[in-house]
Amino acid sequence: MKAVCLISGGMDSYVAAAIAREEGYLLYGLTFNYGQKNRRELTSARKVAASLKMKKHWIVPVCLPVTGSSLTDPRRAVPRKRTASVPTTYVPARNTIFISHGLAYAEVIGAEAVFVGVNAIDYSGYPDCRPEYLRQFQRLIDLALKKTVKGDRLFLKAPLLFLSKAEIVKKGLALGLDFSLTWSCYLSGRLPCGSCPSCRLRARAFQQAGVRDPSGRGK
Repeated sequence: MKAVCLISGGMDSYVAAAIAREEGYLLYGLTFNYGQKNRRELTSARKVAASLKMKKHWIVPVCLPVTGSSLTDPRRAVPRKRTASVPTTYVPARNTIFISHGLAYAEVIGAEAVFVGVNAIDYSGYPDCRPEYLRQFQRLIDLALKKTVKGDRLFLKAPLLFLSKAEIVKKGLALGLDFSLTWSCYLSGRLPCGSCPSCRLRARAFQQAGVRDPSGRGK
């Protein structure tokens, strides 16, 4: 069996890909260079792919609107606090574009699944991380591909969807993963900033899991 794994360099997609490996899939990784300010995550994605012994790993350039998000627009600051509304770090249609690339690659290589590290419990409030989004995307897959209209199945799998961040940490450790390879901070640097929403989520996850974060900043 083959699976396309969308990996960002963060811990969620790392654990999701490791679950795919545990389920017996041969892994093919895709990481997207979409003009994000944080270049460090691309380096981490390479390390994650190597640690999982992926059959192939591609870093794919994708052109997204630079003004749509504080993660891509150099004129907009990355927020330091979580908000009740959709945050400025939301990148318009990002998951839709990334998953679509994953589906195209999956059909070309004859894969049976696309794995994503989407989480709907401890997450940043993005609309494309909700269970209903994934359900509707699976309906699209069932209608839109040569593979599926011929009667074969291609599954969009999000094994972390209903896990807390602490549970994700524990699952990764149970799978023997090295979280020092990952990068969750919205910014680049020698150490994570420790104060952005992603850093705060990660810090709380490791604290609740009762283990030390190896990132170097307790993040």
